[in-house]
Amino acid sequence: MLRVSWSTRTDAAQSFGRYDHVCWAYDEPGEFHSAVGEFLTEGLTQGLRVCYVADGDTRALWDDLGDLDRTNQSAVQVRSLGERYPPGAVVEPVGRMRAVAVATEEALAAGFAGLRVAVETTSLVRTPRQLDGVARFEHLVDRYMIEQPLSVLCGFNRVELGEATIAQLASLHPFVNESTPLFRLYASAYAAASLSGELDATNDSLFTTALQHADLRPTAGELVIDASELSFIDHRSLLSLANHARRCDATTVLLGDLPSAVKLIDILDLTEVRIEAPT
Repeated sequence: MLRVSWSTRTDAAQSFGRYDHVCWAYDEPGEFHSAVGEFLTEGLTQGLRVCYVADGDTRALWDDLGDLDRTNQSAVQVRSLGERYPPGAVVEPVGRMRAVAVATEEALAAGFAGLRVAVETTSLVRTPRQLDGVARFEHLVDRYMIEQPLSVLCGFNRVELGEATIAQLASLHPFVNESTPLFRLYASAYAAASLSGELDATNDSLFTTALQHADLRPTAGELVIDASELSFIDHRSLLSLANHARRCDATTVLLGDLPSAVKLIDILDLTEVRIEAPT
């Protein structure tokens, strides 16, 4: 089974499947702990191993889980983020991805239907280098969970990080609890990526950054993007796609109903980008 390539905004940390990836921005720790409880409780009912990862002593982290059912001790895990990443540490995306894959495989080998993780990652995105590492990892792990039974709730403290950082991270998740950003770029089972929402002058720079973090790669000279959930794209974002395609020596193919974009491509003579109707 594959994750369905669609995205949405959500007000609750539940009704998610085994392949879902959620960005959860919050103002107060209690808000996040409540979301963690919902997310992991649902995971247990689905036969998943669940894991909570955050900064702090593991004994204190258990308290964050409140009345989460711990009857099956092997089904619930708690990990201290600080034990793996000291202050200022930068996530190495590929290495971190391998560790997540191993944990998922271990859950399956132990008889669980998959792995569900709630992770509070604020301390790992405080500097530009840290943010770059985590953002690149977010897209890698999103690609992994297209086909593997891993679901993740990523928590970020809005007060500490600010809206600009939250927007960069949220833009790389198919599910968000934020009103921003206006677009999301995330993994697809049928294309190089999926693109949803709106792309206009207000988020052109953010979109360019998202393309850099996702580092999309072409297949047979084409960079195919499922844009069936994209309602609008302006000339700036089309130019960003053309520039990315040029760097990859490829053609970007947007699968969607975007008549205004077809006209812009013709006016700008963007030979690196074309629109095709989804099949």
